[in-house]
Amino acid sequence: MKPVLRRSLIGAAAGVAASVILAFGLDHPVLSVAFGVAVGAFFSAGLSPTPFAYVDSLMTGAALGIPMWSLISVIGIPLFFGQMPAWTAEDMRMRFPALVAWVLYGAFLGLFIQILTDIAERKIGAEKAEAPPAQVQKRIVILGGGFAGMHTAECLETELRGIKSLSVTLISDTNALLFTPMLAEVAGGSLEASHISAPLRSSLSQTEFIRAFATGIDLEARQVLIAGSCESGDETAPRAIPFDYLVFALGSVANHFGIVNVEKFAFNFKSLFDAIRIRNQVIDMFERADQERKASRRKALLTFVIAGGGFAGVELAGAINDFAHGILVDYPNLQREELEVVLVHSGNRILPELSDSLAAYAQAQMEARGVRFRLNTRVADVHPEVVTLSDGEISCHTLVWTAGTAPHPLLKSLRIETDKRGAIVVDHALNLPGYPQLWALGDCAAVTDAKTAKPCPPTAQFARREAEVLARNIRAHLQNRAREGFHFDSLGAMCVIGHQTACAEIKIPFMPKSMRFSGLFAWLLWRGIYLSKLPGLERKIRVLVDWTIELFFPRDIVQTIDLR
Repeated sequence: MKPVLRRSLIGAAAGVAASVILAFGLDHPVLSVAFGVAVGAFFSAGLSPTPFAYVDSLMTGAALGIPMWSLISVIGIPLFFGQMPAWTAEDMRMRFPALVAWVLYGAFLGLFIQILTDIAERKIGAEKAEAPPAQVQKRIVILGGGFAGMHTAECLETELRGIKSLSVTLISDTNALLFTPMLAEVAGGSLEASHISAPLRSSLSQTEFIRAFATGIDLEARQVLIAGSCESGDETAPRAIPFDYLVFALGSVANHFGIVNVEKFAFNFKSLFDAIRIRNQVIDMFERADQERKASRRKALLTFVIAGGGFAGVELAGAINDFAHGILVDYPNLQREELEVVLVHSGNRILPELSDSLAAYAQAQMEARGVRFRLNTRVADVHPEVVTLSDGEISCHTLVWTAGTAPHPLLKSLRIETDKRGAIVVDHALNLPGYPQLWALGDCAAVTDAKTAKPCPPTAQFARREAEVLARNIRAHLQNRAREGFHFDSLGAMCVIGHQTACAEIKIPFMPKSMRFSGLFAWLLWRGIYLSKLPGLERKIRVLVDWTIELFFPRDIVQTIDLR
């Protein structure tokens, strides 16, 4: 039986058991149970089970209950009976018992799925332990510890469990997976930096982890050259890591489009350190402005420019705007009128990934909160106190660059086929044509959908599904079986645009059009969904605590880095 079908059946069975709570807690028990069984099947089908992770599964399922309450009790059931969704605050308060029921349902669903999965895994252990004919030890090396790289390692641990002749090694220049959907909240002071990072060593129990920089790849000798490993006694001494199969999951880097001063003076927004630097820069500007007597210089210090109107730029602009307005109370010498957040975008509207109506809503809401937009405008140059645009200048000391990305520069040194963007060209099975030992996925790969022939976007949800297919294809290659082509239909997109406000476009299976949400409801949906996806029970609890503290206490203005 195929793993996805097996997980779906397990989820349906767990959904039947957990739906008993829904039958007693909701107004339409039969319909609620039907929804509960369907949710269980889809939820389980999308999981990559970790053995004996009972508490984590319970917490993940409970977090799932929040968006399920929103989609089903607030929207789905009223629409099914020809009524308007329960949008108002009073309607939602009346459905609070349903929220409790859905959270309990999700908790028991996650627990039951984990129990049934562990039982099933024990019964099919002999099948999983079937080894390939080769007796020689082979090494699979993964370059990159982001969503694509880490999830590939997780999937390979599951697919190759019991095969003693294979080992998996992951090489990354950081020792943790960064949960990038919440990165803007770190820059905005809502979350602690370490709370959105999952340690790779503790997350991958059967994978050898090496923290190092990949400096080169010798395809003929099948070796990865690394620097930064302490095993040699010299952190700068190169070291060769042999491989039989190599997986490129290197992600992307900032693309400054040849503007030298942007690379020199602008803040990037790709890593955890970038987010920490941005938060400290905002605080530093406030401290300097507080001592500045000249009004024009105070205005320049309190002007923050974000280049790029995609998800990263919009979310960061909203987070900085909330953070800056929130800490004004600590600086009585400064006036609200002196503070300005400017978003510069080369297109005629922000958020090209979302519909026109949601993009217009996002811009209107952000403008009402003080964010200024410069559309159809590009950054031409930047100096320490001036940003030069294609249509003028802005006096400021802070430019954050989110306007472009490019594949990892290491790929330029390889004699492999790349597209115009510089990404590795792969076939539908995620294998490099002509190189059966090389595979690629995520931001650094040009992946096309095997069913639609359309290019796949470089997002986390696609990277995770690519990792699952790639792991199965490596196992199929080892066993001389046919490989599967990659196909995945996007689940939608969400974007936080400021305090308790978001936009969401969710695609529901079997529905021709995606559902669009905005405002407080979309913000709750965003938090519920991404909290459920955050790796690890400990991280979920820490983030929940941070969010709870944010409701009752002002933003912290302690500088953790002295930028002087």
